[in-house]
Amino acid sequence: MLPEGFTSRPATHDDPPAIHRLMAAAETEWHGRAEVVPDAIEADLRRPELHLDRDTLVVYAANGDLAGWAWIHLGKRAQVDVHPAYRGRGLGTALLDWVEARSRAEGSEWTAQAVDDADDAGTELLRSRGYEVLATNWLLERPITAPGPRNLPAGLTLTPYTDQAAHDVHELIEDAFAEFQPRRKSYDEWARLSVERPSFRPDASPLAYAGDELVGAVIALDLPESDEGYVEQLAVRADHRGKGIARAMLEETCAVFHGLGRRDCILWTHSGTGALGMYERLGMRVRRSTTVYRSTS
Repeated sequence: MLPEGFTSRPATHDDPPAIHRLMAAAETEWHGRAEVVPDAIEADLRRPELHLDRDTLVVYAANGDLAGWAWIHLGKRAQVDVHPAYRGRGLGTALLDWVEARSRAEGSEWTAQAVDDADDAGTELLRSRGYEVLATNWLLERPITAPGPRNLPAGLTLTPYTDQAAHDVHELIEDAFAEFQPRRKSYDEWARLSVERPSFRPDASPLAYAGDELVGAVIALDLPESDEGYVEQLAVRADHRGKGIARAMLEETCAVFHGLGRRDCILWTHSGTGALGMYERLGMRVRRSTTVYRSTS
């Protein structure tokens, strides 16, 4: 039930550049800068068990502009975006209707999506449908300075990421995030969202070993046309937390990005991890936030 003058179709793998421009336009309006990572969109569209023909929708205006889009994975996690030029015309409502219908068709008991806290219209729409706050995501930043002497915790060694360690890294990260994420990602899904992305930077992604046991890992991305280094994931094994491992890995990542001329290091953290205070002690501060809303279908 799109507003008059708009048409839709499933997304294709040719659409990410146009989708990126749509999302960048929204972020620029809200924050004065675009931070969406171009290859993140393609990675999302290549998630296992996400079927483009039924789980994605792109909406075009009569003049050919991409006006909005949405996707939903496994009937649960969803995303809806509308170009700033086409807000206030009912597209957000229509796309949310489509997301909720797809969720019901999959037999899901709930749907969830993150909304930028500067997106007043999107926030109001979800609240009007009875969505409740599930969690908060914070984008953190830290200036990158010249690296000092390495001060590793006793018994710890750091090595750059290697493909041979990929499955161990996947297990460690999924174990660490199991406390707050609704399901474990398969190796294929995790890899498509991280180490198989074109922006993945192995040399900025240290692995921490205590003896021969993997106890920490960073997945870092080198963002195109950006002066910032991005940490996609950082995890420390539960029985080795509080020993300075996260600090050591982050310092190693920042040292590599400093050599590449990057100005800031940025990462997202989730309220379910309880890690915000730790990152603040490492010198990071909140740049902006999103809220995850969840509703029953």
